[in-house]
Amino acid sequence: MPRMKLIKSFQFEASHRLPYVPEGHQCARLHGHSFRVDVEVEGPVDPRTGWVLDFADLAARVRPLLARLDHVHLNDVEGLTNPTSEHLALWIWERLKPVLPELSGVTVAESGTARCEYRGEGD
Repeated sequence: MPRMKLIKSFQFEASHRLPYVPEGHQCARLHGHSFRVDVEVEGPVDPRTGWVLDFADLAARVRPLLARLDHVHLNDVEGLTNPTSEHLALWIWERLKPVLPELSGVTVAESGTARCEYRGEGD
């Protein structure tokens, strides 16, 4: 059976500030985003179901984690004192991978034009 990639998108709202940017940088100030997180899984297509993974099962594994980020100040979340898109993508990956072994990618978009992709390199 062929291997395929599934991608499901999720959204959450949160505030943050970046404490280590140069003085005067706009991201040093408190601000918020409507974050979009794309979670990718890869695997063989099951010949009986025709799925790599049921989208409902994927959502059930991801939603509890993202609920911890929704409508909070990200700097207050353990492990996110410097909540850049890069750190946020890695934070999500590290917590999802144990419950979603098929995970192959996490993309965090903080706007319609700016995003970070993490594929687990180095694991």
